[in-house]
Amino acid sequence: MGLPRLLLLLPRRRRTGRRRGLLRRALRWGALGAAGLLALAVLAVLLLRFVAPPTNLYQIAEARRLGGIQRQWVPLSELPAQVPLAAAAAEDAGFCGHWGFEPAAIRDAWAGGARRGGSTISQQTAKNVFLWQGRSWLRKGLEAGFTVLIEALWPKRRIMEVYLNVAEFDTGVFGIEAAARHHFGVPAAQLSPAQAARLMAVLPDPKGRSAVRPSGFTRQRTQSIAAGAQTLAADGRGACLSR
Repeated sequence: MGLPRLLLLLPRRRRTGRRRGLLRRALRWGALGAAGLLALAVLAVLLLRFVAPPTNLYQIAEARRLGGIQRQWVPLSELPAQVPLAAAAAEDAGFCGHWGFEPAAIRDAWAGGARRGGSTISQQTAKNVFLWQGRSWLRKGLEAGFTVLIEALWPKRRIMEVYLNVAEFDTGVFGIEAAARHHFGVPAAQLSPAQAARLMAVLPDPKGRSAVRPSGFTRQRTQSIAAGAQTLAADGRGACLSR
């Protein structure tokens, strides 16, 4: 190879080396950014193990739309045992036994057109606290990640406590305390087993079902939830929710 040809090739090799260097730096910064976001997510989940979530994106949007919302935090220790049992019976009977995901429920959801999404209480808590409403692969992916984190860093009772305090029970009514006062005029600590089952029967469609003017379907679902809560208590599947 002659000297002129070498001179022509040299700048091209320099450009290739420069591009590779830029790519390596971009990958390095991308990895650092991802690690930083993961660290922030872990810190947020750890913090909310001990601190009540102040609000979430959906509550903020509803407060702006409605001019205000009803919400009041209540510790799980102040609730009748039947309340978390009814929630598990209604939404996630295997709550105490899984690590955030129920493969059978996910398969059933896909078979049924994914109308419910096969979400466990842990997944719903992850979505309600940290993410936004709506369906997208991005949100589902982030939901899965936060589900893994809360299952790893929170005890089951904490997951249920947060779920019961952020779930929507009517338009602008968030949490079991606000729901009990809104629907039945009593604090959540005084809910009867039947009232607890009735509140859970409006899930996951609190704007389409009524706890005080229940349809035939809601009445039937209430009876099923009450029976399911008793079964969970009797067979030990609700043991993680006991004091």
